[in-house]
Amino acid sequence: MDGRCGWAGPEQIYVEYHDTEWGVPEYDARTLWEKLILDGFQAGLSWITILKKRENFREAFQGFDPRQIATWGDAEVERLLQNAGIIRHRGKIEATIGNAQAWCRIEDRIGFDTYLWNYMGGTPLQNSFKTLADVPAATPLSTQISKDLKKEGFKFCGPTIVYAFMQAVGMVNDHLLDCPSREHCARLALRQ
Repeated sequence: MDGRCGWAGPEQIYVEYHDTEWGVPEYDARTLWEKLILDGFQAGLSWITILKKRENFREAFQGFDPRQIATWGDAEVERLLQNAGIIRHRGKIEATIGNAQAWCRIEDRIGFDTYLWNYMGGTPLQNSFKTLADVPAATPLSTQISKDLKKEGFKFCGPTIVYAFMQAVGMVNDHLLDCPSREHCARLALRQ
């Protein structure tokens, strides 16, 4: 696909992620949580590292079932610290358990998908960036969502992580103007 966003490549796993997943509006509460957790694990690393380990993460974290993970304790943390297939960072693993507990509270109160999409009025923002240099690392909205998530008990969800998450789950369409995936994501946003 000529004209694809410059960050997407050259590895096939990156190209497929860009072409089929990144920027596609996601409305499933559990999937939104998984992607936020993976973005937190990515902090300080490249996204390709997470993509290559994503299936290992899914296996290690039991399909990213937040209700199950919310019950975990020290034994599960120690087990995960021995798993070479994931990022073995104690703080991020412990944060995942706390984030699962926070997810459960939000899910039971309003629905995690509703909680997040309310910031957007239910509709993805369609940005118009021409170059990668034009795309911000964070925005006032990602800063507000980050602050609110932290008040709910989330960790590893700073404004930059939240903005990367918003891009990934299609809350914002940051495909560049000449990227063919831009129009596809924009059409999906109109269906909501």
